[in-house]
Parts: sequence; C-alpha cells; structure tokens
Amino acid sequence: MNHNPKDLGKLLFDLTLLNGTGTNLDQILERLFQIIGEVPALRLRQRGAILLLNPLGDVVQVAQFGMPPIWSSACSWTSLRDLQAAEDKCYLPLTCQCAGQGHGVACSVGVLVLKDESRRLGYAVLFPEGDNWPGAGLDSALNDLARVLSGLVRRCLVDEVVKVREWELEQARTEAIHRLGSAAEYRDNDTGWHVMRMTNYAITIARKIGLPEAVRELLYIAAPMHDVGKIGIPDAILLKPGRLTEDELQIMRRHTEIGETILEGDDDLITAAREIAGAHHERWDGLGYPRRQRGDEIPILARICAVADVFDALTSVRPYKHAWSVEEALKWVYDNSGTQFDPAVVEAFRAVLPDILRIRELYRDDIIDPRQVPALPHSTERPDGWVSWDESLAVGIAVLDEHHRHLFDLVNELYEVVAQKRGSRQVARVLKALDLYAQVHFSAEEKMMAHYGFAGLERQQGQHHRFQEKLQGFHEELHVNPLTAQYDVLEYVRQWLVLHIMEEDTQLKVLAEKADDPAWAWL
Repeated sequence: MNHNPKDLGKLLFDLTLLNGTGTNLDQILERLFQIIGEVPALRLRQRGAILLLNPLGDVVQVAQFGMPPIWSSACSWTSLRDLQAAEDKCYLPLTCQCAGQGHGVACSVGVLVLKDESRRLGYAVLFPEGDNWPGAGLDSALNDLARVLSGLVRRCLVDEVVKVREWELEQARTEAIHRLGSAAEYRDNDTGWHVMRMTNYAITIARKIGLPEAVRELLYIAAPMHDVGKIGIPDAILLKPGRLTEDELQIMRRHTEIGETILEGDDDLITAAREIAGAHHERWDGLGYPRRQRGDEIPILARICAVADVFDALTSVRPYKHAWSVEEALKWVYDNSGTQFDPAVVEAFRAVLPDILRIRELYRDDIIDPRQVPALPHSTERPDGWVSWDESLAVGIAVLDEHHRHLFDLVNELYEVVAQKRGSRQVARVLKALDLYAQVHFSAEEKMMAHYGFAGLERQQGQHHRFQEKLQGFHEELHVNPLTAQYDVLEYVRQWLVLHIMEEDTQLKVLAEKADDPAWAWL
C-alpha cells in the first residue's frame, strides 16, 4: 500500500499536541497506535510498550497498549539491557523472549530508541505483523517517530519530577507543623504517639463521613496541631498529677485560644489547623469552650477531632489518671452523642470501630507482649490485594501479625496508585507512609526483642536499617526517574516483606515461649 510521508508528518504533529501537563505515557501510546492504524504501510500490530532505563541501567516497562502490565507481562526485556544502537539509527529489529505454553519462545519486535540529547532514556517496543518489518523507505519516518516519542517521554519525566518536588515542599511544611504539634504533646505525654493515633482515628472517621480526599489531606496535616496551644500552659498545671482547681482549669482552657494565636494565617491548611485547635473542645450542645459554639457552628474537622481526641485520651495514661478500658471509653463517647459530640460523627465512629481498634493496636505505647492475642474485629477496609496475607505468614505473635497485615495494606495501596496511574505525587505520599510505619513497626519489634533478650536482635536491626536505606534510595530515584522508581519500589517491598517475615520474623515465636517462663514474670 502506498504511503504518503506528508500524511504521516501531519499525524506525528498531532501526536506532539499531547505534550501537555497531565498527559501520561499510556495516553501517548494510545494516540501512537491510532496513528499506526492510519498508516497501514507501517505493518505494525496494535500492541506495544514503553520501557525506560532506571539508574542501574535495567529496563522497566512503564506503559503498555494492547498487552499486560509489568507485573503480569508475558515478555522478558532483559535482552534490551545492554542494547547498543547506532547513534544515527532509531529503529532496530530485535528478538525477545516471550512466554508461550509454559516456556520461553522467541518473538520479533521493533525497537524505537528514546533519547534525551545524547543520553538514552529507554525504548518503545513495537510488534510487526508476522515477521514483516515496515516497508522500505520508512526508515526516515520511523526515526521521526522515535524523536517525537523521545520528546514526549522527556516532558512526562519533567512533569513527574516537578510533581514530586512540589509534594516534597508541601511535606517539609507538613513536617514542620507536625514537629510543632509534637513539641506541645511531649510536654504531657511521654511518647507522643497520641498524636499519631488520634490523627489516624480522625482520618478514618472523615473517610466514613464522605469528606473529599483534599479535605482529608488537610485534616491529616492539621489534626496534630489540635493541642499546640499547650506550649503556653505552665508545667505546674499541665503536669499536675491531681485534679485542677477552678482557676487552674481556666488557665488550662486557654490553650485553645493560644493555639489560634499561634496559627494565624489565611491559607487552607493554617485555617484548618486553627479551627481544629480553637474548636475541638466546643460541644454540640453549646456548653463547650472557648466560644460556646453549638451544632453546625463548630467546624466539621473540629467535630471529628473532638471524638478522636477524647477516645484516645480516655484510653491512655495521663499524669492525672489511669487509662480507661476500651469498653468504658466507648460507652462515654456513645452516651455523649448529641450533647458533647456531633451525632453523625459518633455514628461514623461506631461504623468504623474495627479500624479504630486496629489503629490503636498498631500504635501502642507499651512493649509488645508476645502472648497477647488482640481481640480485633476484621478490618472493614482490607480487600484482597496484590500481595495477599495468609496464615502461612503468621509468626506466632499476634500483635506482630497485625503489624505485618498493615504493612501489606500499605504495599497494596502503593500497587493501586501505580496500577491506576495516579501519578508520582501519590506514589511519593504512599511511599512516605510505608516508610513511616516501617519505622514504627521496627522500633516496636526491636524493643520487644531487646526486652526478652532475643539473640538475633543485632541481625534484625541490620536488616531493618538496610530496608530503610533502600526506601531512601527509592525516594532519591523519584527525583531522577519517577516513572521507573514506582515500579522498582513496588517489586522490592513485596519481595522483601514476604521473605523477611518467612526467614526472620518467624524465629520470634520463641519469645512467646520465653514470656510464659515464670523467670520472666517480673518483666
């Protein structure tokens, strides 16, 4: 069939129009194959993939059209790793190994070399009809296509790196705010984990109520600031072990107004933090402080934080009280629905109670008891995921098993972000959450090992440290090539987590036996 180069030139020009912010590689491939379909002389199938080189020089399949994604791909691209293409040629025939009836079979592909000036970015892999390569005289057109695709890939990479940088700037601000909140919390709580529990309770309730994701992000950042005003309360009052006098109580209540003063500003984040700090002690019936707001006059984020804060405060030890049982705290919350608390918030709290109790277990202050079997209902938000938990992964310590399930949940959340092409910003967010909880888990696990004299503590510490170093390496790869980093980290964390549990953490079950030994009863 005849081919008009001018027609292809126009189609390639149309392809460059995709070169805009928000365009992803899957959209580019979809348009590419629309073009290929309009140029029969190219004799190419409606399937292909974009492979990019990661910092180690390995090829990573980051986009595909008409074929499965990387985690279920039938093709191995190892033959591309050391491909040396001529500098002046952008289209090369190649043989790859593809899965066929349980064994590898050779298949013919065409490779478009993608470059950034002299640096190779990766390849676009195309499949010819049968073993027929595009007709003679199309070399120039294919080179043009490779150059256009190279430019589009470069733009996607730049856009994704910018998104990661923007997220990191926001995250730096978030961490500064959280540190300020922690500074207040550490004055009357010896661990500061109250902030972590209360924030996660609040997010779980907000999700059940149906608040938009953007509002929940504000809540996640602002909730730790609820008691920032305690910075201005004298230690003699804040740390008093007994009941406060009426005068002392009035001084303590000033922490809400002090918090509002500290959080002056007009942007959405500071406004949310100020509303929470100033209104989380208001009551639904109008008898709270500092302004006696009632009902819907109280900002919704403050109403959510009020329930989350009280439940965790009641079930935690304070200088002036013992911890209440979960049952006592739940009765208090339910009994005060419609008076102290917004009934809709309490109802949402009741509906997600399995997740609330799970969060409480995941962020415990005390040393893990290897014999404890937490009576936790099944989580309402744990569907089967990419990496599935099964009882063969149980280590014989129920609390650790719950920690591991949560890590699986985070890995599955990362998978969903990558699989749904939600962008590098969301990848960075989930990777950060995974990193933070890994630190929480490792700390709790190591404290337990040290407490019971586990012989493999140093080995475990070394493995934990290397895992965190590896995650930091993936954070750095996000700055260089966020499109490959998300796939690299996804595969790594799944393999590491399963192998670490099976090879290392299963050895911890001896601690449950040691904890039953009367010689350890004093601990």
